[in-house]
Amino acid sequence: MSIVKFKPTQVPAPFAHLFDGFDFIGRDQHASVPAVNVAETPEAFRVEVAAPGLRKELFTLNVNNNVLTIGYKQEESKEETSEKYTRKEFHYSTFQRSFTLPNTVEQDKIEAKYTDGVLNILIPKRDEAKVKAVRSIEIA
Repeated sequence: MSIVKFKPTQVPAPFAHLFDGFDFIGRDQHASVPAVNVAETPEAFRVEVAAPGLRKELFTLNVNNNVLTIGYKQEESKEETSEKYTRKEFHYSTFQRSFTLPNTVEQDKIEAKYTDGVLNILIPKRDEAKVKAVRSIEIA
């Protein structure tokens, strides 16, 4: 997400005085999707979603028809009023990522934890899908 500084000089001259003394910061209008890392271990798949500054309670995780969907939705509005002006700001932050899960995972045992700006999702494998240790066979 980029930050764009609003310059009162961009406002037609008759209205410029309305913005005297204000330093506006606006958000880019393009949606941003967090980076995702997926790693496989012998016991599970680990998914890490880089999402610093987001609120844990606004995430959604769903599994439906072998598809894991990670979502986030935040809506904010702010209004300031004084004798000379009324300013309203609205901000919407939303994203959604979906991943097809292999049939070898335990969908009922998926766990998620949000720590230090990273959403960590653990998707355990079924016992039959876990990598077995190499067994040496003695030749007679």
